[in-house]
Amino acid sequence: MSRRFIIEMGSGSDLHGQDQGKAALRAVQSALQGASLTLIGLDPALRDALRVKVTIGVQDPDAVDRAAIAACLPVGQVDVSIVQGGLDVTPQPGGEPIVVATAAIEAFLPDNPGGYRAV
Repeated sequence: MSRRFIIEMGSGSDLHGQDQGKAALRAVQSALQGASLTLIGLDPALRDALRVKVTIGVQDPDAVDRAAIAACLPVGQVDVSIVQGGLDVTPQPGGEPIVVATAAIEAFLPDNPGGYRAV
């Protein structure tokens, strides 16, 4: 059994290209900027045990490359889920829609009754 020990959220946008994947990647990068997993640097075994769940909301989930998202996560066994969400902002006359994506990153470690210690 594992326990979530961190969750971070972020949002990202593509202002001109209507690129769902670019907005999704920016949302994940935004969430990562708020996360500092110093615990992972303490014990190399934790890197293998870490499970990372990424959930991204965009208007067109099929337009996002899951492998590209997973590649930007620095550690862990990464599971990427793309769901219907986000927002496409209606443009002004003559303009382009703005694509907005949202992301949540959750990190899980196995339960350890003795706790985790620095090595």
